[in-house]
Amino acid sequence: MMILRSTPASPFGRKVGIAAGVLGLEKEITVEVADPMNAADPLRRQNSLGKIPTLILDDGSTLFDSRVILEYLDYRVGGGRIIPREPALRFAALRLQALCDGALDASILQVYEGRWRPAEKHEAKWLEYQAGKVERALAALEADPPTIDTTPNVGQIALACVLGYRDLRFQGTWRTSHPKLVAWLDRFAAQVPAFAATRMPT
Repeated sequence: MMILRSTPASPFGRKVGIAAGVLGLEKEITVEVADPMNAADPLRRQNSLGKIPTLILDDGSTLFDSRVILEYLDYRVGGGRIIPREPALRFAALRLQALCDGALDASILQVYEGRWRPAEKHEAKWLEYQAGKVERALAALEADPPTIDTTPNVGQIALACVLGYRDLRFQGTWRTSHPKLVAWLDRFAAQVPAFAATRMPT
């Protein structure tokens, strides 16, 4: 049995959960909540960076980050399922994943600025810089929304996680100006039960 160290709110942990569901591996993974801020949590021994998600394999070895974990899960079921084999499709999926992971990184940095620094010490330029990354990414995706494969690829999974995280932490403000992405997410949620199954309880 594999063990996934993560938190319910982590969009990168959610990526792994959705991928596992898409690939039929959800029953082979036990989720254990990790506390990256707690020095006593074994996470820092399992992953020297102390970051989530971290996947502990059957032999006790570990994999991180989410991109590596998704590649391993794809490999575990024979490959070519969520990471296409055909070069053009493969690199399109990986590029989309990179774009969405970057938007997630920027979103999380915005959250951390609000969580760890008092309001009077917030760096407006830093927040604007991170917000700009998200705005440009969503604008590009709104202009040309990706398809949703029968078995969603890593990029499509990552996009669903971006939009879900913006709903969770930013009150869904993206929805007003991105109607095509709203429709895209509705289709993804209807097609992929793991999206609802990995939603953070409120």
